[in-house]
Amino acid sequence: MDFFTNQSNPPTSGATHNGKGNPSRPRIIVALTGATGSILGIQTIFALRRLNIEIHLIISKWAEATIKYETDYTIANVRALADHVYSTNDLAAPIASGSFKVLGMIVVPCSVKTLASISSGICDDLIARAADVVLKERRRLVLAVRETPLSSIHLQNMMTVTQAGAVVFPPVPAFYIKPDSVGDIVGHSVGRMLDLFGLDVEGFERWEGWKKE
Repeated sequence: MDFFTNQSNPPTSGATHNGKGNPSRPRIIVALTGATGSILGIQTIFALRRLNIEIHLIISKWAEATIKYETDYTIANVRALADHVYSTNDLAAPIASGSFKVLGMIVVPCSVKTLASISSGICDDLIARAADVVLKERRRLVLAVRETPLSSIHLQNMMTVTQAGAVVFPPVPAFYIKPDSVGDIVGHSVGRMLDLFGLDVEGFERWEGWKKE
């Protein structure tokens, strides 16, 4: 397959800083974990590229396995879409510090293991640490939790991160758009998630009331 077909506005090299330590493009941290739904994360990255957002990407070990199992994309393809890619073990990465300016972070898909780590403040990898930093700096953290059914442990962890300022966004299908494909459902979820950062995805269908026949 042609991985870059119809994908406009690729990352601009050399345009990360303005010389004073401030980003010349808005930045978002994107983390993919091992939960099912890796296409949600990949399509989020595509959408951010089209919006010319600087992408700082973390892919967990199990996310790599899920991407290979669920999609036709290679890990190299996905990594190539980001401006910067970090190892989950790199706790010295710039995004591990609150002094690194970002709009926020989205974990998509977010496993309940990662949810639990963020909820309890266990910063034992870069995904959990970056999320912890985003919370403490009062920036936007969106967790696209993929699990069903939910135990009381999952629900309590969701409550805890919500009280800390995160937004829990289970990617629930919106059937009012009358989707023709899984791609339509994924695209709508991505649009809704990026809305939470004040980003308007082109072609995103919004609810405008009952349509007259």
